[in-house]
Formats: sequence, C-alpha cells, structure tokens
Amino acid sequence: MPDDDSTNAEIVAENGDPSMRIFIFKSEASPDLRAFGGDLIGSRLPKQFQPWRAVGAIAPRQSPPHKFPRAAIESAIREKGFQLWRLRKKDADND
Repeated sequence: MPDDDSTNAEIVAENGDPSMRIFIFKSEASPDLRAFGGDLIGSRLPKQFQPWRAVGAIAPRQSPPHKFPRAAIESAIREKGFQLWRLRKKDADND
C-alpha cells in the first residue's frame, strides 16, 4: 500500500497501470488557464497562477476533454507534475 503522500502518478507507476486518474484545475489568477494534475489538491501546479480550483476529474481510460491526447497528458504529469492548457476565448466566456 502506498504512503498517504504518494501522488497518483507514483501509485500508477507502482501498479503498472497505464492509465491514471487525471484532475482538472482552473486558475483563479488567469481565468482562461486550466491544468491537468495527478492529485486532487494540485500540489505540483505552478504557483504563479494560484489559487487553483479543482473543477473535474477524468477516470482511468476515459477520454480527456477537447480531444487532448491522454498519453501526452499522463507523460507530462509523470515528468513535470502537470500540463497547462488555455480555453479559447468563446469557451472561457461560457465557463
């Protein structure tokens, strides 16, 4: 059993499962900025865009929004702890 402070990416790597739960965050500092992260609190998200608010989650093997490639998101989370993305202006206005 992993330690309580293990990230989702670490747990996935230990279990050999190729797909992780991905959390979606919204930057309160930059309203059109979003991030994918590997844990619910967004512990590795860039501090310059804080505060971050969790706005959703993607279950293992579920497709990410906007046809983003899941493998690239998971790779970025494993390597850097997050992946950033911006909403288009019209999407941000409807958020």
